[in-house]
Amino acid sequence: MDITGRVIVITGAASGIGAAMARRFAAEGAHALVLADIQAAPLEAFGQVLRAAFPAVRIATQACDVTREADIQALAALAIERFGRIDIYCSNAGLVLDGDETAPDEVWTLNWNIHVMANVWAARAVIPDMVTLGEGYFLITASAAGLLTSLPSASYAVTKHAAIALAEKLAIDHGDQGIRVSALCPQAVDTPLMQGRLGKGAALDGVATPEDVADCVVQGLAEERFLILPHPKVRDYFAVKATDYERWLAGMRRGLAKVRAANDPG
Repeated sequence: MDITGRVIVITGAASGIGAAMARRFAAEGAHALVLADIQAAPLEAFGQVLRAAFPAVRIATQACDVTREADIQALAALAIERFGRIDIYCSNAGLVLDGDETAPDEVWTLNWNIHVMANVWAARAVIPDMVTLGEGYFLITASAAGLLTSLPSASYAVTKHAAIALAEKLAIDHGDQGIRVSALCPQAVDTPLMQGRLGKGAALDGVATPEDVADCVVQGLAEERFLILPHPKVRDYFAVKATDYERWLAGMRRGLAKVRAANDPG
């Protein structure tokens, strides 16, 4: 899908990947951007910067807590009311809140709501209208952790796996109705979300900038590829996992041991 002339909604848009996508989409000639984030003040400040830089692009901002379905419904309604349609929905909001199987339920629930249910609620809100229009694009910012794993965090890995599973099912269910779906799966990206985490084994294949990721998104949308991989080595790792699970698990155990040793204060 070409970005030019499109109405695009982005959650988690105040910084990081979301902000980089907004800048790149504006530069590509989007008709309108509807930007959402739980951080209302930084979001509005960023919106003002974009309006000044791209006066031809119509820009709306709205505070949105993606753990609340009502907020996502209100975001979609704003886009429809202001601009008549939603061509591309970027379900990008995320968090890093590590936990293993012993973590409190609250850790798991917050990961689940942000990484999985926010995508479910967004699909409910926007895909029916896209089907009526006969076209649309639904992008989920997942992670390479959703294809592989996250060495520091079970709660992150499991919920990102689920996000990719949802993206797969949406692509299967709605592909013949003109709806395209992509899962964006980077490894380490230099964003506020990753601060303090890059020393935990997350930067195996280098740290991408948010702008690098936004470039990959534009290319992936143009090619309508399901997997958008800013770190191409992820495809190789995924192939190893699929063809020799035992080898892959053994490699992950070795990797985890190295991470634990590197982060051992002793």
